[in-house]
Amino acid sequence: MKLFTLLTPAVVVIAFDQYTKWLVRTSPELHRWEIIEGWLEFYYIQNSGMAMGIDILPTHVISMISITATIGIFAYLLWTLKHSGLGYLFFMGLVLGGALGNITDRLIMGYIEGYGGLLDGHVVDFIYFSLRINDWTVFPYIFNVADIAISISIIILLIFGNYLLPEEPPSGSQDIMEQEGAAKEQTN
Repeated sequence: MKLFTLLTPAVVVIAFDQYTKWLVRTSPELHRWEIIEGWLEFYYIQNSGMAMGIDILPTHVISMISITATIGIFAYLLWTLKHSGLGYLFFMGLVLGGALGNITDRLIMGYIEGYGGLLDGHVVDFIYFSLRINDWTVFPYIFNVADIAISISIIILLIFGNYLLPEEPPSGSQDIMEQEGAAKEQTN
C-alpha cells in the first residue's frame, strides 16, 4: 500500500507532464497562446539550464546531477518507506514524478529534436504568468507540469510537515524509556 501511494502520483505526474509537453511541442498554435489576457499564457521554450533558467553548467552535467539526485531521493524513500506516512509518501511521489518528467526530457529531447544525444536534451517549458505591474514582471519564469508538482509538494511539505512526517523518537530513546520503566517496576 505504501509503495503504491508513492508510485501512483509519480506515474500520473510523469504521464500528464509528458502529454502536455508533447501537445505544446507538436502544436504550433500552442507555442504562444494567451489563455487569460495579461495574466497567463503558453510560451513554448526549451530550457537547457536548471530551475528558473539558471544556465551555469553544461546540459549533460545538469542531467547527470538530476539523475543522481533523483536516484538518491528514491533510495531514501524506499529505505524509510516502512516508517513514512501516506500523506508524506503521496507528496514525495509528486516530487519524484516531477523530477522524472524533467529527466525524461533531458534523456530524449536531444534525439527527438535532432540537436544532441543522451543527456543533451532540454526541458520543455510552456506555462508563463505574464502578469506585469508597471514594467515589472511579477513571475518571469516559464515552467511545466513537472515543476508545478515539485513546487506545490515542497510548499505543502514545508507548511504541513509536522502533520505529514511521522514523529520518530531520537535514536536510542526507546531503550532508555524501557530501562526507566523496568527500574520503576523494580523499586515498586
